[in-house]
Amino acid sequence: FASYPDHMIVMKLTATGSDKMKFTIKLNSLLRFKTTSDKQTLIMTGRAPIHAEPSYRRRTDPIQYAEERGTRFVAMLNIRKTNGTVHILNDSMINIDGASIAELRMSMATSFNGYEQDPFKNGKDEKLIASNYLKAASIYSYETLLKRHQSDYKQYYDRVKFQLNAPKNNINTYDRLKSFTKDPSDLGLISLYFNYGRYLLISSSRTENVPINLQGLWNEAIRPPWSSNYTVNINTEMNYWPIENCNLSELHKPLLSFIKGLAKTGSYTAKNYYDCNGWVTHHNTDIWAMSNPVGDYGSGDPNWANWQMGGAWLSTHLWEHYNYTLDKSFLKNDAYPLMKGAAQFCLNYLVEDKTHLLVTAPSTSPENIYITDKGYKGATSYGTTADLAMIRELFNDVIKAATILNTDRLFKDSIQQAMNKLYPYQIASDGHLQEWYHDWKDNEVTHRHLSHLYGIYPGSSITPEQSTLFEAAKQSLLKRTNNGTGWSISWKVSMWARLLNAERAYDAFLKLLKYYPANKSEITVSGGGTYPNLFDAHPPFQIDGNFGGIAGVVEMLMQSHQDFIHLLPALPDPWSTGSMNGIKARGNITINLSWHNGELINAMCLSMQNRVEKIKYKEKYYELKLIAGKWVTFKP
Repeated sequence: FASYPDHMIVMKLTATGSDKMKFTIKLNSLLRFKTTSDKQTLIMTGRAPIHAEPSYRRRTDPIQYAEERGTRFVAMLNIRKTNGTVHILNDSMINIDGASIAELRMSMATSFNGYEQDPFKNGKDEKLIASNYLKAASIYSYETLLKRHQSDYKQYYDRVKFQLNAPKNNINTYDRLKSFTKDPSDLGLISLYFNYGRYLLISSSRTENVPINLQGLWNEAIRPPWSSNYTVNINTEMNYWPIENCNLSELHKPLLSFIKGLAKTGSYTAKNYYDCNGWVTHHNTDIWAMSNPVGDYGSGDPNWANWQMGGAWLSTHLWEHYNYTLDKSFLKNDAYPLMKGAAQFCLNYLVEDKTHLLVTAPSTSPENIYITDKGYKGATSYGTTADLAMIRELFNDVIKAATILNTDRLFKDSIQQAMNKLYPYQIASDGHLQEWYHDWKDNEVTHRHLSHLYGIYPGSSITPEQSTLFEAAKQSLLKRTNNGTGWSISWKVSMWARLLNAERAYDAFLKLLKYYPANKSEITVSGGGTYPNLFDAHPPFQIDGNFGGIAGVVEMLMQSHQDFIHLLPALPDPWSTGSMNGIKARGNITINLSWHNGELINAMCLSMQNRVEKIKYKEKYYELKLIAGKWVTFKP
């Protein structure tokens, strides 16, 4: 097991009866390294390269090292307990013979010391850190380490329980997934997938200032797909969509703290690239808080290289964290200053169009291409729907935050004036929500990105009350279809849930759980799906699809983005009986749900303050009086 509280991997090997174990242990890495030994400890030290060329680019020297540069690392493997004989072989291997028990403990550390520090010259002492981990744990037995690990993990995992009316299935996951693709009657696999997603979240979002990347913690390549980076035009944000409604709010901190570094570097980028105040970040970033435009020094396509709305999108997570926790201290000291900075950039960046409405210019719709009425294909224009939807969301959040904090009246007024002048949503001639400023066609109608529908999800500026826009968004999503890459399909689950269409939300979820073979020779399908180990298939692997998928499950069962809690808004027929306990609604309300034959039995609600909450079930609204610290039952 990998223990967070004791920062190590622990293994216990045993043989029973007269059988004895004989094995050799060695440490290996794709990075440059060397090994030494110290008594019963094997020590690997090394450095990461200073540059690894993206896997999609060809060059003769893709991996570059330099003397006295790069992040240092160490791994220490200690033979803690064995009744066999131990031999160190050439400082590189440990041989154990004649053992009926062997306990191995491995600690690891790097010299990474934050985005502003040279990890070689000003890095942390990785050897001291790793050795201290081993030393601190030396007072604990294997059994105690296991209990400490389980206690730490269960404090998060046990908060939420999701059950569907399904018999137990003892078939292995590989066969279950293959069978599910043909016959989706195994509802237990859906619960397993949901719980697995929460496990992945707990396992990969614990380090302050270092959020979950494209492959989570499970990247095994030096040149991984898309450099295993932070792609902030959807993927990084999607990683954190379930973090609040799945009651894992503390695990949002790696992303929220990371934004502080981006705001600092992004303030230089905003001034030097755009002559704007505030801060900005672009399509990609990394643990060094890179904020400038990417794109291979001008060779990249502007449909991804020149997107400048990363700060606006990321900042909505700051407001969401407050909205779920009601932590006013966090809002005042952390969230609001960062949100304000992102809004300042947007305020400066907006310009008037010929009708004196505010638009972004230049502007793109992430990774998509338009075709004009004259047949021209392009990526850049002005006033794209995605840009303005994200700005609209951010401005609205800033206004609400400033009102709560009773601060920055003049700035709040300027934001409100800009909000009133934003170029409004447009409906195309065929009835769909327009993606571009003009009624232009898409070069790829079923494009994987859905950024122009941001106002449906994860935003909330398009709701059922705006029936015309709501219907136009539905038509846009119908055009995109429920096919696509894994993360794109998972986005559609939540969008259809917000559009209150249970049938299509479930159809997207089934496509997300489509078996996708890990062995390339078996691949006969196109688009995304799920690998046999339940990782999301982009393809290749991207963990955001897993996280987007479980966020979608909650959106199907409970929504709270309007001024009420909507129960079972998109419950699919196959999930007719079930329960979900421990999920969170905005306003720091914990909810236990149970339903039978498609009808809500009850909802238990726990608030940390006295309040009257509006509840919607089916087409009726109710008022529920909540008492601080007490569970209150709602029955329709």
